[in-house]
Amino acid sequence: MAEFNNFNTDFFQSSYSIDDQGQSYDYSAAGGPYQNRHTPQAGYFHPTGPQQPYTGQIYQPTPTFTPSSSQSVYSNSFEDEAPLLEELGINFDHIWQKTLTVLHPFKVADGTIMNETDLAGPMVFCLAFGATLLLVGKIQFGYVYGISAIGCLGMYCLLNLMSMTGVSFGCVASVLGYCLLPMIVLSSFAVIFSLQGMLGIIIAAVIIGWCSLSASKIFISALAMEGQQLLVAYPCALLYGVFALISVF
Repeated sequence: MAEFNNFNTDFFQSSYSIDDQGQSYDYSAAGGPYQNRHTPQAGYFHPTGPQQPYTGQIYQPTPTFTPSSSQSVYSNSFEDEAPLLEELGINFDHIWQKTLTVLHPFKVADGTIMNETDLAGPMVFCLAFGATLLLVGKIQFGYVYGISAIGCLGMYCLLNLMSMTGVSFGCVASVLGYCLLPMIVLSSFAVIFSLQGMLGIIIAAVIIGWCSLSASKIFISALAMEGQQLLVAYPCALLYGVFALISVF
């Protein structure tokens, strides 16, 4: 019996004292089976500061996002868009300036405007030239467009060999097409009287010189080819001479 009392005393013997009550022990660090359920877990939000009470009304949440004025944004975007004709490459102001440049052979050409690939004016002038020939009884639309395409291709190759900067095919077609405007005057004279005489030959020579002078002036200003106007005017005169032959004969 004395041995049993001695065994129980040894078994429940502990070093616990009242001074240890103010301390806290982390039993989860030791890998025990019981962990603190109130320990913050990773991946969850645990507010630490003082929480402010909800001041709104139930079923009426306060808006946290105020959208900007969408109507003003869309209206500004539509107002900033370019007109439809300019997006299609049709600018009536530039067409009028190019037409005036052709009508005034001795006027200085603006190279920045003439270097554009505007084909709206040339198509209209080619159509007008064919229409005036049609009034005389000459159905020459195929010849007009065919000779125009071959002449533009030849001038494109020639100008790329002569100039240092180079030129695009659209620019060559635009300039040659605009300079076809005086040829419409010649075909209009053919409606009034016959050009198969001395007067017709003189008028045709003047119109050819007018067209070639305007085209060479524009090419010189657009490609910075000072001192080479006569070299450019000669092939232009050959091209417009073919159109003159169609108008006269």
